[in-house]
Amino acid sequence: MSKVNVPTHASVSTENQVLFDNLKKGLGMVPNLYATLAHSETALGTYLTLQNAKSSINGKSREVVNLVVSQVNNCEYCLAAHTVIGGMVGFTPEQIIEIRQGRATFDAKLDVLARLVRNIAIERGHANPALVDEFLAAGWTPGNLVDVMVVIGDKTVTNYLHGTTKVPVDFSPAPALTA
Repeated sequence: MSKVNVPTHASVSTENQVLFDNLKKGLGMVPNLYATLAHSETALGTYLTLQNAKSSINGKSREVVNLVVSQVNNCEYCLAAHTVIGGMVGFTPEQIIEIRQGRATFDAKLDVLARLVRNIAIERGHANPALVDEFLAAGWTPGNLVDVMVVIGDKTVTNYLHGTTKVPVDFSPAPALTA
């Protein structure tokens, strides 16, 4: 059980209350992990700016990164949230499971992305050069590679925050992986 509470609208700064209102308007809720960022006067705004920044890694490719990194980091919260979002961007439940395992055999370009991201996350940023070459040969650019790193950083922030705080997951649990 977490010793860190999930802040309420009334308990956060005026600036964070505005962010809560915007999140509720856009998502229909303030996810517990986002609310937890509001313990800081600046972290929620900083995180939302990072998450919403322009990137060449969007839609399905972003969810591949989110799911793979969350699986490597064993983040129950982010796996639950991104399983929902993965379905919203068009992945089937079977594809989401495969992505979490670091593969996307149903799409060659997403497959090399998943394999590279898994390698980067496991090796803490020390990517296998052959995978980087394969990524670039698949049509990704050096700019895409840089944007992948930013998304990995984004997801690592929330993975680590949940791993440390253990705030309650407010999404349906992600299915367990089998062998």
